[in-house]
Amino acid sequence: MSRAARRPPAERRAELALAARDVALADGLAAVTLRAVAGRAGVAPALVAHYHPAMDELVASAFTSVVAAELEEVRTLLAAADGPLERLAALLRTLLDGTRDDVTLVWVEAWALGRRNEALASAVRDQMDAWQALILSVVDEGVASGAFHADDPAQAAWQLLGMIDGLNAQALVRWGAGGDRGPVLARAVEGVLGLPRGSLATAAAET
Repeated sequence: MSRAARRPPAERRAELALAARDVALADGLAAVTLRAVAGRAGVAPALVAHYHPAMDELVASAFTSVVAAELEEVRTLLAAADGPLERLAALLRTLLDGTRDDVTLVWVEAWALGRRNEALASAVRDQMDAWQALILSVVDEGVASGAFHADDPAQAAWQLLGMIDGLNAQALVRWGAGGDRGPVLARAVEGVLGLPRGSLATAAAET
């Protein structure tokens, strides 16, 4: 391998962090190793070790980069929807349509790897909090408008997040409802939030 061109330290660190993120998206978080990141960036493994001596922290950074980008994308999508019911329908549709399985894999591996990587575990907790806060904002809006009914909106948001995560994790091994995850979850969500049966399907069809 030819010697990497000199770059300012901050630029090089950012380049390697981006390479780690790309490895995570392409091959999963468990694939973020010294050699894999070096290969993706086209540099020697020693250079990665020099700029990122703690691989646990680089893995955590790759996880955060992947899932935070998805969160911002979904937040933008929901902001464009008209009303809490439409936002909820858009949320379920985009998270269950199978196009985000690469990010789901990163999440699933992060939960497992985080048992032995505290930097990663901390990042996972932070991002789960951020997702719960986004879902809670939709639930709170719906409760305030009278569209949703929940005695404990925060608990309802956690429940919705858990159901979404569970169904998506199952889909990685093609178990259960498969392509019908959306209708299965919609019925459960309607029950949690006191919505009439079929209201989410109607809202999804109108958005």
